[in-house]
Amino acid sequence: MTSISNTRSETTDHSVSLSHAEPAVAPLPASSTPDDPILDAAREVILRVGVRRTTATDVARRAGVSRMTLYRRFQDVQSLLVALLTREVNRLLGEIEATVATLPTARERLVTAAITGVQRLAADPLFLRLVEVDPELLLPYLLERSGSSQLAIRAYLTRTLTAGQADGSIRPLDVAYAAQVLQLTLQSFVLSSRIIANEADPSRIATELADLLNRYLAPSHVICGHS
Repeated sequence: MTSISNTRSETTDHSVSLSHAEPAVAPLPASSTPDDPILDAAREVILRVGVRRTTATDVARRAGVSRMTLYRRFQDVQSLLVALLTREVNRLLGEIEATVATLPTARERLVTAAITGVQRLAADPLFLRLVEVDPELLLPYLLERSGSSQLAIRAYLTRTLTAGQADGSIRPLDVAYAAQVLQLTLQSFVLSSRIIANEADPSRIATELADLLNRYLAPSHVICGHS
């Protein structure tokens, strides 16, 4: 099998390659839904064989559609993978937002969502499969650029930081920069989940992370009041 090139071929199958730059923003195609059969099929194939061995033919067959139908919606397998990861992260964010919605302040919602998100992403089968079989595919998103999934998380953090400044639970700060700092911090905990599991008590680490986030975000009078 050959890697995906910039030019799509409708007669030759391709395995996935993430060597090309991902668009700065890669929203789901308009026809994609949370229960999209093509994305569901892509997830199943990746869980079975890994990313690099995933082909358009395998995904189309699993979804019960033709390759032409798949290519009408996704330019290549790379764009299919980006859409899948974006859907999975957006779905997770939606579930977590619903869970924390009743907490009284934006800071409480953000901290609780952050801890929950780290724990769930670290245990997610798709993420674990990527780490186990194709860890080198993560490197561009750790060393060079942010992918659409990371941008989706940053957008959630931006919204919640803004809400926290409005309700007074988060100190004055540059929201854009703070969102990126938080996203990179949480990302490091997700990627270090095996180290944490092998060398520490994950629940104690979660408690310390919550304290770190609260002290970073809380107005000074709140921190002083607890000292």
